[in-house]
Amino acid sequence: MHSILIIVFAPLLAAIIAGLGNRALGNTVAKSITTGALFLSAALSWPIFLSFVSGSAEPSVTPVLHWVQSGSLNFDWALRVDTLTAVMLVVITTVSALVHLYSWGYMDEDPDQPRFFAYLSLFTFAMLMLVTADNLVQMFFGWEGVGLASYLLIGFWFKKPSACAAAIKAFVVNRVGDLGFMLGIFGTYLVFNTVSIPEILAAAPSMAGSTIGFLGTRWDTMTILCILLFIGACGKSAQLGLHTWLPDAMEGPTPVSALIHAATMVTAGVFMVCRLSPMFATSETAMHVVTYVGAATCFFAATIGTCQWDIKRVIAYSTCSQLGYMFVAAGVGAPGAAMFHLFTHAFFKALLFLGAGSVIHAMHHEQDMRYYGALRKKIPLTFYAMMAGTLAITGVGIVDVFGFAGFYSKDSILEAAYASASSSGSFGFWCGISAALLTSFYSWRLVFLTFYGKPRWSQSEHIQHAVHDAHGHGDHAHDHDDHGHNHGHDDGTAGYHPHESPLSMLIPLGVLSFGAVFAGFLFSHSFISEGTGEFWKGAVAFNEHLIHHMHEVPLWVKWAPFVVMLTGFVIAWNNYIRNPKAPAAFVEQFSVLHRFVYNKWFFDELYNFLFVRPAFWFGRLFWKAGDEGTIDRFGPDGAAWLVARGTRYAQKVQSGYLYSYALVMLLGLVGAVSWVMVR
Repeated sequence: MHSILIIVFAPLLAAIIAGLGNRALGNTVAKSITTGALFLSAALSWPIFLSFVSGSAEPSVTPVLHWVQSGSLNFDWALRVDTLTAVMLVVITTVSALVHLYSWGYMDEDPDQPRFFAYLSLFTFAMLMLVTADNLVQMFFGWEGVGLASYLLIGFWFKKPSACAAAIKAFVVNRVGDLGFMLGIFGTYLVFNTVSIPEILAAAPSMAGSTIGFLGTRWDTMTILCILLFIGACGKSAQLGLHTWLPDAMEGPTPVSALIHAATMVTAGVFMVCRLSPMFATSETAMHVVTYVGAATCFFAATIGTCQWDIKRVIAYSTCSQLGYMFVAAGVGAPGAAMFHLFTHAFFKALLFLGAGSVIHAMHHEQDMRYYGALRKKIPLTFYAMMAGTLAITGVGIVDVFGFAGFYSKDSILEAAYASASSSGSFGFWCGISAALLTSFYSWRLVFLTFYGKPRWSQSEHIQHAVHDAHGHGDHAHDHDDHGHNHGHDDGTAGYHPHESPLSMLIPLGVLSFGAVFAGFLFSHSFISEGTGEFWKGAVAFNEHLIHHMHEVPLWVKWAPFVVMLTGFVIAWNNYIRNPKAPAAFVEQFSVLHRFVYNKWFFDELYNFLFVRPAFWFGRLFWKAGDEGTIDRFGPDGAAWLVARGTRYAQKVQSGYLYSYALVMLLGLVGAVSWVMVR
């Protein structure tokens, strides 16, 4: 299957050409090469995916080169293509190709466009390497590759201090998770004496119930290995505890946010757990851990999304919450449902991020929703696209009739959690239902604040500066409130008129809107219907028994997501359309709760207290007392002091008189002769 070589390596080649050629190539050539390579990869990926959907394709492995041979450690660089890979190929290449095209318009004024597009293509290549991995070392190569590319893209505007800080934060937090992933890989090789994924998965059932020495005691082998691997997934996929980097990643350009959240980095953890699902299936404890962490993340992130004002941060916390759903599915033994939600989520989440980028573009880079309002008539195409994404993420649909993408995939996860009949599954179900209510609320809150109500543009400092600059006015002083926003008169437009985005940004929105509307309806039968074990063909630990029970759950379980979705919509409508003063009254009445949630459960403050400040304290200690006070004092500084002091004494001997030197020579000669005679 030579097409897989083109799919994987075309983005790498394009990244190298655009990156090295940079400004010598010019913006148009660099953008054309990278975007063309991604559309080529996407065009070749869809036939592979559809062939697996139709059942005509078989898993294959395409060798690339011999890689490592050291003792018993022997593996090649090879590209594995099975159902799981095929799903990821279309997700990654389709979203990345559309993000590349979208960036033509969004980054049109940026002076470093070749570098940006080279980073995007490098990001895509690293993720493709990860999902086509035939062994754990190759997977780790792609794993670290997406980490590097995310660092480069989040900190793309490196002259912006907050962007640099966000990039470093993402890199450091992911190093914590990657330590667990590395230990999991080392332990897996120790136990199975191979890093080949097919060999490991085939041998995993035989290791169930065995123990291994770890931290001085005996533990269940598969539980330890799976939990260590899952720690890596928590870092990449921003699960509770290692989630703090994801919202700050919004400092990068909006196309970067769409690529990270929809198709590449954050989906790596879900993919890894699904790829290794036969391993996880051997440990009930590990499965419970995955479920509980996913469910807690699902609810936790949704609560924070209800309070954010930055349009991109609302969608960022939404991603964190939706990833929690995927881990719930993987944890209860339904990796097919997890991958289905990953598949549909890619379309509507990319749509929401790119739609938000279109709004930000129209509002001259203002991201605070408090300074939007009444935009549906100003940017109607963006409004319709955002509506499609919102209907998809909130799971609008009628049971057994039709629904948007999220309706099929999210509901299948909730049904799987309920059907698992386990304590962790019940916890996942109720957290998922609660999160569905919150998801509906914050999604419609975003729509109402952005596209409905009265225009509040005159209060935006960014837009005021844009208008003043456009009209040739100088800098003007602004009065600010505690949040740094000025209270202008709500006169509607303040001389600024939002405008629709260019065609290069609208075409991706249209394509993704189609996916957000129809992806669930078209492919639900392949992913989660009874008898789809043939579709997966051993790519995941497919549980036909659980799939059967998913479709036999009580009617109230099927209708519960629809009810909470409708409830969230009504609450948002009441608070932001019918009675806009209600939110302020709620905040005033429940100020402690609001402060707790608005400040993201104080995780950043807690980590700053527990880890950041002690780390800086130790750093200063080793710097001042260790490096300067000890090493420099008795090392280079001490040697320099001795030399300086010695030269001062030696200087006194150098009188410059001939008789002094003759006397010293005579004394030396007498001393030497005396020493010889004594000997």
